Amino acid sequence: MKTYMQKSGTVQRVWHEIDAMDVVLGRLATRAARLLIGKHKPTYTPHIDAGDYVVVTNAASVALTGRKETDKVYYRHSGYPGGLRSQTLGELREKNPTEIIRKAVYNMLPDNRLRSERMARLKIFAGSDHPHSTHFSSKKPSDTSTKA
Repeated sequence: MKTYMQKSGTVQRVWHEIDAMDVVLGRLATRAARLLIGKHKPTYTPHIDAGDYVVVTNAASVALTGRKETDKVYYRHSGYPGGLRSQTLGELREKNPTEIIRKAVYNMLPDNRLRSERMARLKIFAGSDHPHSTHFSSKKPSDTSTKA
């Protein structure tokens, strides 16, 4: 018996909506990363980008455990001497709440050539309104709309 290998032309993408209201950040990020990779499908093939689209709503009200609001720090460096910049998660939430989820999901994805294509299918919105509601049918199946 041969092992099934999916071809890139046979990929069928589905839209999933995840409501981030009071959902712990790590659990939301792992759920979104799994959908973006396509591991939930029986046709999963590691070298083919067969994942689905993921729309995350209410990103501004994602839950955090412990003291991450003040203790978790994001670092970046400009490349110049003394160019190290830091920002706490609380500061990032005030400035751009969608970036918290984007960074978490980005780091959950494997570091390979497919990462940028997968991240392009992730749509994050701070509130509950989004322009992608036309991609969801009026009668939502239980697996299309997921509360992570």
